[in-house]
Amino acid sequence: MSRLQKLLWGIVVLSTLASAMLPMSVAKNEGAAGIYFSLAGSLLILCNLLACFYIWEAKKSKVFWRCFAATVGSLLAAVFLFMDLGDLAVGHQIGSGFFAALLSAWILAWLAVEFLTDCEPAVGLQKMLWSLAIPLFFGLWLLLLWELSVRALQVPAVLLPAPSDIAIRFASSLDILWVDFVQTFVKSVLSGYVMGCGAGFVVAVLIDRSPFLQRGLLPLGNLASALPIVGVAPIMVMWFGFDWQSKAAVVVVMTFFPMLVNTVEGLAASSNMQRDLMHSYGASYWQSLFKLRLPAAMPLIFNALKINSTLALIGAIVAEFFGTPIVGMGFRISTEVGRMNLDMVWAEITVAAIAGSLFYWIVSQFERWVAHWHPSIRRS
Repeated sequence: MSRLQKLLWGIVVLSTLASAMLPMSVAKNEGAAGIYFSLAGSLLILCNLLACFYIWEAKKSKVFWRCFAATVGSLLAAVFLFMDLGDLAVGHQIGSGFFAALLSAWILAWLAVEFLTDCEPAVGLQKMLWSLAIPLFFGLWLLLLWELSVRALQVPAVLLPAPSDIAIRFASSLDILWVDFVQTFVKSVLSGYVMGCGAGFVVAVLIDRSPFLQRGLLPLGNLASALPIVGVAPIMVMWFGFDWQSKAAVVVVMTFFPMLVNTVEGLAASSNMQRDLMHSYGASYWQSLFKLRLPAAMPLIFNALKINSTLALIGAIVAEFFGTPIVGMGFRISTEVGRMNLDMVWAEITVAAIAGSLFYWIVSQFERWVAHWHPSIRRS
């Protein structure tokens, strides 16, 4: 094991021993006489110690078994922690031992991620599945940590709802979430993204073709890219109305300049020797552009496309705060915050996160197909 893994292993052992000496829960208004040691807590301590013992004994063997012990141990610990939370319903409050056990389970999950990374396959389908399993396991444990912490500390739902409450609201509001998704993402984001990126690309080619535009328009573009969205959005609402067209206009403004700057920079990425070679072949400007300079500019162009895939969604949601019909992600978030329905707000945030992540992934996969020859793509 590495030094970090040994440190994490030590923290798991110490926090588990601490949870064994501290009460898991205490009966309300009974003080020390009401200390309660649950069966679930005892099973959790036993599970963690067995996992730590096996990890230490298997340090010279295959890393897969260390990974298996840490993963299964952390998941069983989470199950026992949820069982222990049932004491809250019978007049007990969570004790300090519970939080020590929660710390040990979380660090054990962290250690499992370390081992999962160590035994990742080198190539093939297994590598792809493994690369998906690591963030999924880590994300699952973040949700478990969130759920357990909120339940144990009895955080009010108006401050931070539990993931289970958000999931229930999400499942019961699919029709509303779908209408908001269509209004914000399909109408505003996609249309504004296509227009903004397309316009930025065309203007970049014109700037590359004309030295006058390169010296005059590009500095103005850099200046305009610094305009705050909270200042642009109300103006666009006044110009284009309260429907999705004004939100698409905000997206156009936000995506135009990153595309412009990256494309201009990418068109200058080819070396002088390469351009001289094309000139010696008698290639015209457009032949040189399509056969040399655009392929060389693809990494920077796709860099702009990936940046804009997230900027577009942020811009559309923020723009809806300044005027919109009674539909849309931004409208729903601002309205439900006023009603203290934080579970609905988090459900909308979940939809936005899923949509933005999938959009970014689609652009990344398209980049791998178009620019597969680039060294950065071949390495990955």
